[in-house]
Amino acid sequence: MRRPNILLTGTPGVGKTTLGKELAAKTNLVYVNVGDVAKEGQLYEGYDEEYECPVLDEDRVIDELEDKMTDGGIIVDYHSCDFFPERWFNIVFVLRTENSFLYDRLESRGYRGKKLQDNIQCEIFQTIYEEAMSSYKEEIVYQLPSNTPDDMERNLDQIIQWIEQWIQDNN
Repeated sequence: MRRPNILLTGTPGVGKTTLGKELAAKTNLVYVNVGDVAKEGQLYEGYDEEYECPVLDEDRVIDELEDKMTDGGIIVDYHSCDFFPERWFNIVFVLRTENSFLYDRLESRGYRGKKLQDNIQCEIFQTIYEEAMSSYKEEIVYQLPSNTPDDMERNLDQIIQWIEQWIQDNN
C-alpha cells in the first residue's frame, strides 16, 4: 500500500515535533526529525559560533534519507525546507505561531539575543512559508495555526483526514 510523505516545517518552537510524533503514533507513518538524524550521523559541515549550533550538511542529509523517502509513509520535521527534493513530498504543512507564544517557547528553550530575535523575525516575515511556496507546488503547501493545544488537535484531525483520503485515492 502506498503512503504519503509529509513535511512539517516552520520556525523553531512552532510545534513540529509534538505534532509529528502524535501524527506518527495515530497513523503508523514513520516520524523523522532531521535534527536527530544529523546528530546521530554527525551530518554537519561546521559550527556557527554566532547562533551556537552546528551547520547542517544538507547533501549528506539528503543521501541519508533518500531510500526512506522513496518508500513513502514518512513524516519529516525540520525548520527549513528549501534543500529537500521537491519529489519527496506529497504535502507540506507550515506551522505558524503568534509571536507572543513563540517568544515564550523559544526563551524557555534557552534562546537568547540574536538567535531569539532572528527566529521571531523569521516568523513575523513568514520566511519559512515563503521558502515552502518557492520550493514546492503551491497546491501542496498549507499553513496551519499552532498556538494552543486546541490548534494542535485540529491540525492532527485535519492531517489525519488528508492522509486517509490520500491513501484511498492512491491505492
